This record gives sequence, C-alpha cells and structure tokens, in this order.
Amino acid sequence: MVSEETMMFSFGVEENRAEKVIRAAYQAMNEKGYNPVHQLVGYLLSGDPAYITSHRDARSQIRKVERDELLEELVRTYLERMEKKS
Repeated sequence: MVSEETMMFSFGVEENRAEKVIRAAYQAMNEKGYNPVHQLVGYLLSGDPAYITSHRDARSQIRKVERDELLEELVRTYLERMEKKS
C-alpha cells in the first residue's frame, strides 16, 4: 500500500560540519588554482576524491563527510539564499 503523505527525510547530522568542510575545501582548491565548483561537482557526482586537492588536508577532511551530507548543506544554503532574495 502506497501512502499519500509526504515522507520526511533527515540525515540527523551536524549541519556545521559539512559547511566547514566545504569552506575549507573551497579555500584549498582556490589557493591551488583549481575551479572549486567544477572540482566539487566532479567529486559529488563520481565519489572520486582525486577531484579534491590534498592541499591543507582538504581531501582527507572531505572524505570524512558523506557526499549526501555535503549535498544537503549545499542545497540548504542555496535555498536559504533564494528565500532571502525574494
């Protein structure tokens, strides 16, 4: 039997952890001359940590956070920015 009610989806993770890791990875990739957006997208789509620089231990740190947690943080932040603009 299929329910007609909307299901709630929650990771139950510390929100700031993903944000801190994304910020640190962004800064490290930027310092090394990489396009952080392209590199993060490559990592999130493929799961291959080679997309993330090892500079400033960014690769090791980003691997400690599940990719779905990183995506959740990115989407949440994007939607909050959209809401502020409207």
